[in-house]
Amino acid sequence: MKSLIQENRKQEFPIAQARELVRDLYQPNPWIYWADFLVSAALGWVAFIATLKVPLFSLEQGLCFFIAVFAVYRAALFIHEIAHFKKGSFLIFQNVWNLICGFPLMVPTFLYQSVHFDHHKQNFYGTVKDGEYFPFASKGRGLIILHIVFSFCIPIIFLFRFAVLTPLSCFSRGLREFLIQKMSSLNIDLNYQRPPSSLARTEGWKIQEILTSFYGMSFIALILFEIMPAKALFMWYCLGASVFAVNAVRTLVAHRYENAGEGEMSFTDQMLDSVNNPGNRWITPLWAPVGLRFHATHHLFPDLPYHALGEAHNRIFENQGNDSLYGQTVQRGLWPALAQLWKHAGK
Repeated sequence: MKSLIQENRKQEFPIAQARELVRDLYQPNPWIYWADFLVSAALGWVAFIATLKVPLFSLEQGLCFFIAVFAVYRAALFIHEIAHFKKGSFLIFQNVWNLICGFPLMVPTFLYQSVHFDHHKQNFYGTVKDGEYFPFASKGRGLIILHIVFSFCIPIIFLFRFAVLTPLSCFSRGLREFLIQKMSSLNIDLNYQRPPSSLARTEGWKIQEILTSFYGMSFIALILFEIMPAKALFMWYCLGASVFAVNAVRTLVAHRYENAGEGEMSFTDQMLDSVNNPGNRWITPLWAPVGLRFHATHHLFPDLPYHALGEAHNRIFENQGNDSLYGQTVQRGLWPALAQLWKHAGK
C-alpha cells in the first residue's frame, strides 16, 4: 500500500499562492503572548501548589493535578514559539519563560533552540540530522510504545543531568562532551547527537545551564533539609512526567513519520508528512496547545505566530479544498491520527 507521499509525489503544492493568502498574518501580538503564557503558568503552578496542600490521592488532589498538568503543559510549550523568535526579539519573554517554566522543569530554552531550527531545514528534515524526527511508520509498533514509556523518565534524567552531572562535568572533559552531545537537546531520536556548532548558535546557553543546575540543586537541598516536604519531589516528578507524556503523544501525531532514511524530502513531501488536526475547539487545544494542532501549516510558514495559524489554515483550506494536497494534511482527531500511525507501523 502506497503512502500519502508516494501517491502524490508528482504534484507540487502552490506555495506562492498560499503565501499571498497569509501575508498579513506575520505580525506577532505581544499582548496575546504575555497574557496566554502568564495566565497558563500562574494557573498551573497555583494548582500544583494546591496538590501539596490537599490529602494525597484525594479527589481534590486529582482535580488540582489535572489542572496543573494541562496549564503547565500549555505554558511550557511556548518554548516552541521561542525557538522561532527572530534573533534579539522577545528577550524579556524568553528570560521570564526560563525563570517560570524552563528552570523549574529542567528544560531551559537552549535545549530546544537551534535543534528545532534544524528540524525546519529542508535538507535536514526527516534525516539523521533531524533530532525531532524518527521513522515510526516503518520501525514497528514497539518503538512507538518505547517513545511514550521513555517520556516518563525524562524529568528524572534532566534533573540528574543538571543537578548532578553538570557540576561534575567541570572536572571531566569526557563527561562534558557527553552532556553536550547526548543530554543537551529535546529530541525524539535517541541516537541523535547534538553538534557543538548547534550550541554555538545559541546565545547565553552556559548561563542557562548554570541557573538550571542551581534550581535543581536548591530543590534537592530544600527537601534533604526538610524545608520542603518530600512529597514535593514526588509531585514534581508526576507533573513533569505527565507533561512529557502528553507531549510524547502529541508528537506522534504531528507528522506521519514516513521518511525511512531515504534522503531529503521535497517541500511538498514535508508538508504531506506533517499533520493538521483542527479537532474540537475545546478538547484539542488541551493536548495540542499554542497552535500546534496546525502543524502542517506551521511547517509551511514557520515564522507565523501561533495565534495566526488557525486563520491561516482556514484561509488555505477554503482556497484549496478538501481534496487538495493541503486538504490531505488534515486529520480528524487524536485517535484517528494515532490509529493511522499504528496501522502503518504494523506493516
